[in-house]
Amino acid sequence: MKSQSPAAATGPAIRFDNLTLGYDRHPALHHLTGTVAQGSLTAIIGPNGAGKSTLLKGIVGALKPLGGRVDLGDLKTRDIAYLPQLADVDRTFPINLYDFVAMGLWRDVGAFGTIGGRQTAKIETAIAAVGLEGFERRAIGTLSGGQMQRTLFARLLLQDSPVILLDEPFNAIDTRTSGDLLDLVHRWHGEGRTIIAVLHDMDTVVRHFPETMLLAREVIAWGRTEDVCTPAHLLAARQMAEAFDAAANECVRGAA
Repeated sequence: MKSQSPAAATGPAIRFDNLTLGYDRHPALHHLTGTVAQGSLTAIIGPNGAGKSTLLKGIVGALKPLGGRVDLGDLKTRDIAYLPQLADVDRTFPINLYDFVAMGLWRDVGAFGTIGGRQTAKIETAIAAVGLEGFERRAIGTLSGGQMQRTLFARLLLQDSPVILLDEPFNAIDTRTSGDLLDLVHRWHGEGRTIIAVLHDMDTVVRHFPETMLLAREVIAWGRTEDVCTPAHLLAARQMAEAFDAAANECVRGAA
């Protein structure tokens, strides 16, 4: 039932070599091997606790492998734009929308560089692209969930990265915002960027993402979305997740 990644027509952007990731020496994702093709648009799906967000953190270098490795080829971690889950963003930090978006220019100007006229134009264009003109001086803590997600996408636009990782980018936002942000994702894909998104809405996956990886702490299936999102594969993922939860609960009871 398990399958490897689809063949990379233009060479791999990211290669996984028997990769195991976890926390405090406890694996959350086991023995992942395969490649993500350059310029591909891939969804990662699976039950809660399946290792989806963990994989993105491993790709961007926020988690060191417990085993195996992530091979970025000629890429460096600075070439990867990463959008975390909205709940992981500290919105109490005293910064306005304009300055938050401007942080996406760090590759161009550095941590302490000066923003000139050209960079100012880029910032204004990115804010306009996500429909937030007039919100520039609003503190990020006052934004709605949809407005904050648009703000994060504007920052991604400025990063101008060849690889983009998105962790639940359309969660808890309205339909119009989801549609606008999906348009940006398709724009990036059309520009040849490699995009990997953790998603839970199957309709979005099937309609918009040609490649899918199904995880349940290990790969259940990986390839064309229509081949991965089958009842048999989804059932196998759910059963594997339930078996793991049952084993973990038994360990907790035994330790009590």
